[in-house]
Amino acid sequence: MPIEKNQVVMFHYSVRDDQGNVIEDSHGGEPNAYLHGHGGVIRGLEEALEGRDAGDTFSVTVTPEKAYGPRKDDALQRMPIKHLVGAKRWKKGMIAQVQTEHGPRHVVVVKVGHKFADVDTNHPMAGKTLTFDIEILEVRAADPEELAHGHVHGPGGHHH
Repeated sequence: MPIEKNQVVMFHYSVRDDQGNVIEDSHGGEPNAYLHGHGGVIRGLEEALEGRDAGDTFSVTVTPEKAYGPRKDDALQRMPIKHLVGAKRWKKGMIAQVQTEHGPRHVVVVKVGHKFADVDTNHPMAGKTLTFDIEILEVRAADPEELAHGHVHGPGGHHH
């Protein structure tokens, strides 16, 4: 069953930056699951997955424009440290999660004071050309509830 809109895709991946450093790797954990055609993965990866099938393995290099976008120089923001989630003590370079009106977002800590931190609100991978090594494990039709909700349920997906 080739991957097309409204299908559930489960895959393992590793992603490298343009120096070949592995940034993330799903092997050894749950595979990633998403509903194809609904923006559940970056655009360049979704385009590369279109038409492929379970059992396929491949590599694809994705430019910032089809990944996490270019870096924005004006993306620094000062916020109370109590709003940073993910560690008890913050240091420059650490990645924190913050709640926004659009849901959770990752930020990079630039400077830490007593009560406030300066954070870079660019996605940590913004401005980077990324190479993904993909192993497609399963392709199946989405069930009506997944289509109504716009995301995958169960292992590797969303849990209500």
